[in-house]
Amino acid sequence: MKMRVKSAREFGRVAVLMGGWSSERQVSLWSGEAVHAALVRRGVDATAVDASREKILNLRSQGFERAFIVLHGPGGEDGVVQAALELQGIAYTGSGVAASAIKMDKVAAKRLWRAEGLPTADFRVLETEADAKAAARTFKFPFVIKPCAEGSSVGVSIVKKPAQVAAAFRLARGPGRAVMAERFVQGAEMTVAVLGRTALPSIRIEPDGEFYDYHAKYISDKTKYRCPSGVSKATEQKLGELALQAFALVGARGWGRVDFILDAKQKPWLLELNTVPGMTSHSLVPMAAKAAGYSFDELCWAVLESSLP
Repeated sequence: MKMRVKSAREFGRVAVLMGGWSSERQVSLWSGEAVHAALVRRGVDATAVDASREKILNLRSQGFERAFIVLHGPGGEDGVVQAALELQGIAYTGSGVAASAIKMDKVAAKRLWRAEGLPTADFRVLETEADAKAAARTFKFPFVIKPCAEGSSVGVSIVKKPAQVAAAFRLARGPGRAVMAERFVQGAEMTVAVLGRTALPSIRIEPDGEFYDYHAKYISDKTKYRCPSGVSKATEQKLGELALQAFALVGARGWGRVDFILDAKQKPWLLELNTVPGMTSHSLVPMAAKAAGYSFDELCWAVLESSLP
């Protein structure tokens, strides 16, 4: 791996932004602790910051020159924190304001991908329970109801029968969230990490449970990950190309992860893009990076380098 930065001193004082105020706070704390420890091992002057709005707005006055963003979900992954850092002149890892905002709105990202001809399942925005029932008639059962702007599968339901529609809508709506329905695509759950302009090896996910929900992602030790994923060379290439296209179309940069469903005909369908993926012991980007020859510490260093011009 070719390093752009030879000395940790070149990064200056780095704030590892973690925690935050979204529903993914605990996952972010786990990720941030791992990243902070890795950077310290590499000699970076890094400080773990359990982020609040006040702390973020005062990073420059605290002497920080750079931020490694490990804030998942709304607040940290939607462009809000990125904008606050730009106002202070603080460099940061990952995607900028616009790309972060677009990717956080799953509907906006899917509209963009579809306009450019990328494969993503049919969808519609839901305002009411009546809309959800109409979506059931359109998509048939099973279909998916989920929040438009959450991560870690928070509020996601696979709806199998009419009696489940109302509860699934209420779960996705939560405290005033926008909600969407999506056609269910049967197939293997796949993910491709992006580092710089490179697609890392794909991972096949075999979740402990019906789908790759919060429990399967962060709690269960029974979820299985296949990397190499076992797909053909042609499918691996197609997954990588689609991941890079999806990444580029929203204007993402630095690093991220693109999730797919691979159907029975080996056609990949885009699910969503993550611009601040998890960095926990169960997380997928470190797994793919390891398959590509990166240690966890090297991965964190490479991500930190994405904050450079």
